[in-house]
Amino acid sequence: MNRKRGGPTIKDVAQAAGVSIGTASRVINKKATVRPEIRNAVLSAIDRLNYRPNAVAQSMRRQSTQLVGCIIREINIPALAAFVRATHDVLDQAGYSLVISNSEGIREREIELIDRLGRLQTDGVILGPYSPIDAQFEKVLHDFGGPIVLVDRDKPDWADAVMADHAGSIEAATTRLINLGHRRICLITGRPDLFPAGERVRGYRNAFARAGLPVDEAYVRTTGFLANEGFRHSSSILGGKDAPTAIIAGGIDMLAGVLRAVRVRGLSIPQDISVIGSGESELAELHSPPISIQRWDQAEVGRTAAHLLLRRISGDRTSPPEHVLLPAEFVERGSIGPPRQS
Repeated sequence: MNRKRGGPTIKDVAQAAGVSIGTASRVINKKATVRPEIRNAVLSAIDRLNYRPNAVAQSMRRQSTQLVGCIIREINIPALAAFVRATHDVLDQAGYSLVISNSEGIREREIELIDRLGRLQTDGVILGPYSPIDAQFEKVLHDFGGPIVLVDRDKPDWADAVMADHAGSIEAATTRLINLGHRRICLITGRPDLFPAGERVRGYRNAFARAGLPVDEAYVRTTGFLANEGFRHSSSILGGKDAPTAIIAGGIDMLAGVLRAVRVRGLSIPQDISVIGSGESELAELHSPPISIQRWDQAEVGRTAAHLLLRRISGDRTSPPEHVLLPAEFVERGSIGPPRQS
């Protein structure tokens, strides 16, 4: 007959408190700030179960693992290489190793990875852009217990965050097109509940408002960020009545899909249609003509996120969350011009 040896385990404590094992461990080891109600639930479970942690293991766990997690949507996106490298370099110089995880833009996968990083006792997490943070997701992040820095996500009142000025740069790009004479300007970007996409839509609308022009909602397309979404929406709107004279691809991967749709329809850039992309890439730079873009410094985003996290790891757990808005700019190249006269 199998018998459970010894007393209650940390798993028992976590189940009794309704939290993850990682959160229970952090409360026991006093490693990081945890919400008072969660801490009280864990301490109450410890008392009820008469849990006594192993002294040797507890002593070992109190030491920093010198590990930092970084969760991004796709590891193979070239534009994110500068972000990852800069993050790594800052952490490496401080003696930390970076654990990079690929979420594939799946919310459930992000939640799973955060829990896994908590069980690995990582000292903190840098969470790249994608899923919106609702109440359930926020609870998962609080349960992690350690410092978290959010990148290009809605800035909460409980975590540090680094963002690029997507609204300002898209407003500048849209304004430039309006000044060239364009009115049928199509913006294709991600879902508006995702921070970068929502900010791009806001910048687009601001440009029309400042020019005293109405926004035709038919030209605002919100979807996924992938190239095939850019192709699908570009193909649809270019083939319809009152096709746009300019397209803004509001996502790093979308530009490839937009350019393919333009090519399939036999259109010339910028004679037949003006095109603007988002984010620096070899495709934008080497295309003929080179594609005008919304550009921000991915390396600076990585460095800033790493420095914010290191400050928290080093012991600053009481100062208010810091939200850093980094500049983004519109870079004009040969892909835009006045609209073709019908």
